[in-house]
Amino acid sequence: MLARLFARLVPVRPGETVPLLLATAYGFAILFAYYLLRPVRDEIGAADRGNLQLLWTAVFLVMLLAVPLYSLAVARLRRGVFIPLANRFFAANLVLFYLALVLLPETARPWIDRVFYVWTSVFALFVVTVYWGLVVDLFRDEQGKRLFGFITVGSSLGGIVGSASTAALAPVVPVFALLLLAVLPLEAAGRLARALDQRAEQAPATLQREPAAPVGGSAWSGMLMVCRSPALRRIALWILLMTFASTILYFIQSYLVGEAIADRATRRAFLARIDLAVNGLTLFTQALLTARILAWIGVGATLAVLPAVAALGFLVLGNTGAAGALTALLVVRVLYDSSRHALAKPAREVLFTRLSREQRYKSKAFIDAAVYRGGDLLSGWLYAGLAALGLSAAAIALAAAPVAALWGLLGWRLGQMPSQREE
Repeated sequence: MLARLFARLVPVRPGETVPLLLATAYGFAILFAYYLLRPVRDEIGAADRGNLQLLWTAVFLVMLLAVPLYSLAVARLRRGVFIPLANRFFAANLVLFYLALVLLPETARPWIDRVFYVWTSVFALFVVTVYWGLVVDLFRDEQGKRLFGFITVGSSLGGIVGSASTAALAPVVPVFALLLLAVLPLEAAGRLARALDQRAEQAPATLQREPAAPVGGSAWSGMLMVCRSPALRRIALWILLMTFASTILYFIQSYLVGEAIADRATRRAFLARIDLAVNGLTLFTQALLTARILAWIGVGATLAVLPAVAALGFLVLGNTGAAGALTALLVVRVLYDSSRHALAKPAREVLFTRLSREQRYKSKAFIDAAVYRGGDLLSGWLYAGLAALGLSAAAIALAAAPVAALWGLLGWRLGQMPSQREE
């Protein structure tokens, strides 16, 4: 009875249920760890908002170093080895941050906060990129349209549990405890990745078995393929425009929250509650609507939904007075982030199922990490420049609305991208 009910809710086919649930659990573990740490990072950003563009510059530079190292690991190691290894590397980093917070003097705390902000921004992209690199390698294009919506449910549940945990614990426990707590789901993620890889070996008719040879290529081949491929360049431009909209919204959030709420613990709890609302709406959409929306309107139109929400949100923030600014921010942030996770993310990952294997791991990592953070960097400096010229947060929001409209047109066109995948 439960199996029949599940099949009615999710368009799953024989043999797909176990890998579907393993991938969903893997996403839960990754996002649980991240959302334990995200409010801590965002609160640091609100407290140090005058230096945000400098912090994001540091994030981009770290990404430029990290992506070739990751590509080198992908080229030489099988996915069942390097994916658990990547998760355990970040777990070890959290232990080192804990030791630094405990052992170093209080005067070192501002610099520990800044290093942690940069590290968390890198961590957020890499662990999710590694996760989706495995998922799009395992599932085919047709499976992605049916199953990626439900797979992202695990991410939303992880976000809800992580956000709720941080909201409840932030006022009563030191930040050190949150860092150590995040180590546990990262270890679980490594084990689930290994189980998924083994499942593909046992059931190649359902999932894509890994070829005998590693991905191969050089540390720089993923970047070079983006330069040479029109399809990859369009995906990279879509990501670049998404980072523009997300960065402008993030800076507006940091400004409004920093001005309206003075207490750091209260800020942290407020930001965690926004994340909780986002993940609740995202979960509902992913579980019941995402697969149907992708089937009804197609990948291109689904990719255009998020830019439409961004354009409308910028218009709302640009025309709202100070008294209603936090309420408007909450509504826009919840709608934007839930659309990004529930619709744009699965649709975007379907595009990667159409690419070659080296593109799926290396070019995807370059786009999701270096291009993403490069967009953050450029957009952050653009926001800082406009603010230095005297533009208010509301004026900057209004200026961003037409860019979001162009982003939507590009998303529509991406839906027609042909498959380059070798089976």
